[in-house]
Amino acid sequence: MEKTARRKTRRSGAGRAGRIKARTAATPSKAIRPGIPGGRYQPLTQIDMKNVHDAALTILEQTGVGDPTEELLDIVLSKGTFLNDHGRLCFPRVLMEDLIAGAAREYMVHARGSRAGKDDIHCTKKQVYYSNSGTAVTTFEAATKTYRPSLLIDIYDFARLVDTLNNINMTGDTVLATDVADDFEHDINMVYALLAGSEKPVCLSFRSRDHIKPAIELFDMASGGEGSFLRNPSVIFGGCPIVSPLRFGRENLEILMDASRLGLTSDIAVAPQTAATAPAPLAGTLAQAIAETLSCLAIVNLINPGCPMSFAAWPFITDLRTGSFTGGSGEQALISAAAVQMGNFYDLPNSIGCGMTDAKIPDAQYGIEKSLTYSLAAHAGANRLCEVGGMMGSLMGCSFESMVIDNEVIGMIARTLRGIEVNDDTLSLDVINSCAVDPGHFLGNEQTLKFMETEYVYPNLMDRSPTDLWQDEGSTDLFERSRKKAAELLGSHYPNYLGKEMDLKVRDRFPIRISPAEMTSDSGRW
Repeated sequence: MEKTARRKTRRSGAGRAGRIKARTAATPSKAIRPGIPGGRYQPLTQIDMKNVHDAALTILEQTGVGDPTEELLDIVLSKGTFLNDHGRLCFPRVLMEDLIAGAAREYMVHARGSRAGKDDIHCTKKQVYYSNSGTAVTTFEAATKTYRPSLLIDIYDFARLVDTLNNINMTGDTVLATDVADDFEHDINMVYALLAGSEKPVCLSFRSRDHIKPAIELFDMASGGEGSFLRNPSVIFGGCPIVSPLRFGRENLEILMDASRLGLTSDIAVAPQTAATAPAPLAGTLAQAIAETLSCLAIVNLINPGCPMSFAAWPFITDLRTGSFTGGSGEQALISAAAVQMGNFYDLPNSIGCGMTDAKIPDAQYGIEKSLTYSLAAHAGANRLCEVGGMMGSLMGCSFESMVIDNEVIGMIARTLRGIEVNDDTLSLDVINSCAVDPGHFLGNEQTLKFMETEYVYPNLMDRSPTDLWQDEGSTDLFERSRKKAAELLGSHYPNYLGKEMDLKVRDRFPIRISPAEMTSDSGRW
């Protein structure tokens, strides 16, 4: 009777389930780490890469880039560039080869506060990190399965959620604050929400070059005082300085130029779209994307030689039946990996957009598209996988629940990047010989216990329980479990990493719209 009772207790959850619950707490996995190198997946041959490179340099020398500003021309025309008969800025092949050779091969984005040092991101040599960004215009409401306009407070909520997720290494402006119409107030409040919500490294975009200087003042206030940010930059600047096909976009070009003058890293996004703003063949779109990205690299290095920049060629795919962007297709995964491979061909730090599922909810389509695009980009060796956390609906919406799921997917993909270590210890010849004879299994072996945590990644949301236990616990699916987990994290984690005293100074200096009451559990939002 006593043994039977003990078995029932374990089955009901006090024993086995209790141990599982303790073990599945959201702690960093010992089997993975940030910055595991990729690069084993190479969709392009060496000849392919050479041909794409040659095509890109031909485009830059013959076709050039349209709509250069007078400010840009004043800088670059005396340094080897020229205007062709169409008034387009052209870059001679020899000049481009020299600029590529002298470009920065790495950059660091620092974490702040208690995360400083241990959570810094070092983009070099195919080391892979996972980054949030996207600036979606809507936020997904799980309860109603609908999308609403994203709000300023959502930026803070997404940042503090990322702060709790071990596998997402960088936060960013995942959504736009559609409730803040003034451009300056939008950018300053976006910066505030991100800095208050997390001390992880940040990638963000500005609407105007005029916002960089006041933002740096705010970065300094969050980083330890005047000048502290430029000494250890914790933020890199995104933006789209190219409007495909092959034209400059004034506002983001100006931000690129000013960031380069300051020696700050620009994480541009060059996004030609097949058959719309780029040729229909994937090779042609890739060649154009590389040319457009190299033009930005040239500008950065003509302004400030050796200033770091992410080689961020982000070619996008069009569904030619409808003309719409498709972020989760096999072609998107393929061309993104090829763009990463070209960045590595130049030995330049790079980033790529991935995880841009076309699905509207976390369903089977979502899982297939996310895993496909994540895996190929990571295994191609992208330094930063961007748009990673929470993006759905072809980049139009972001989801708290999706972000929690994506964190788990990233952990599993990171484990595949690490590969299999083959040595005398892991080949286990003595252990096999011993256990095969007696007791006939490996469950209690000392080596099993030794490698239990370091060899395997254990998910928290993915269900691995027996069928009857799953039924007893409500037959929940991944979406339901992610809703519960997101609400649990967002209902309990309300940081303000600026600190009370500095927060008052920031509010005195800038028009901050998020109230202190909204940044506490008393807000009632979760």
